[in-house]
Amino acid sequence: MKEEFTIHGLCPDWNKKIFQPAQIIVSEGLIQSITPINSTAGNSATPLPYVLPGFIDSHVHIESSMLVPSEFARLAVVHGTVATISDPHEIANVCGLQGVEYMIQNGAQVPFKFFFGAPSCVPATPFESSGSALGPEEVALLLQDHRIRYLSEMMNYPGVLNKDPEVMAKLAAAQKSGKPIDGHAPGLFGDLAYRYANAGISTDHECFTVEEATGKLQYGMKILIREGSAAKNFEALIGLLQEYPDQIMFCSDDKHPDSLVAGHINQLCARAVQKGHEVFNVIKAACINPALHYSLDVGLLRVGDPADLILLKDLHSFDVMRTYVNGILVAEEGESKIMHY
Repeated sequence: MKEEFTIHGLCPDWNKKIFQPAQIIVSEGLIQSITPINSTAGNSATPLPYVLPGFIDSHVHIESSMLVPSEFARLAVVHGTVATISDPHEIANVCGLQGVEYMIQNGAQVPFKFFFGAPSCVPATPFESSGSALGPEEVALLLQDHRIRYLSEMMNYPGVLNKDPEVMAKLAAAQKSGKPIDGHAPGLFGDLAYRYANAGISTDHECFTVEEATGKLQYGMKILIREGSAAKNFEALIGLLQEYPDQIMFCSDDKHPDSLVAGHINQLCARAVQKGHEVFNVIKAACINPALHYSLDVGLLRVGDPADLILLKDLHSFDVMRTYVNGILVAEEGESKIMHY
């Protein structure tokens, strides 16, 4: 049985766009109540922490961290990350369906929310000989699995534009399953971008410029601002957050272990606020928008939601004091509470 506990903190009021002192009661892993309290509930020597929904990395290849999912989680929770949208493309390239199943099972051992997709481009090009291939039949099989939440990045954008039969069969399987389709289309503008989006592809993390991203946003796509260990577009695209706060998400794509030790999505939040962006828009990109877009079972700090939440010292550094997943304390003051598996 999960313990009942109470948190006093400053919670976001989305209507007034302010933070209000509140008491949160958590029981059985769920938020049972959120009740306004007097601001003096925290003593003057210990200011109330800020309470937010946990961060979500909206696109990441866990394999790039050179860690198995359970170990990735141990590091990520220290920085307030409670969930990832994970594309197991890299392990599938070598191990096929067995590799995807391994990632799911290993991630399920720990209190962390991994949401895996069905890799759409294995191998990435016909010139690869990495060990495995996932055709339309294998992709359709994965998409029938309730643990698979979306079709992973469709890198073969020429195949989409030219209506390659295998590519179109994979897109059709995702649409039949009612699951989102992730994109990957660097440098597409105008009619080409429109045709790509019109094929049912809903996101892109590969934009280089504001002009490219704006075009895709206008065609209804979500844009992922990416800052990983290799590819980075935060500086180029963060200005879009002000005009398109409901269509922007944060991701890392690839996160090496030394980089993950230093920080995660919390770093992007701090940088966005430092650039003058409204903190409520930053929270949308880091927490709210991914959960809504992918229909995730991740709490958004509402009564009845899973207690997937974080406590912050301030809204400038975004240093995380505590992280909870399903009401379980998984990190505290820089120390992970997740066991090694």
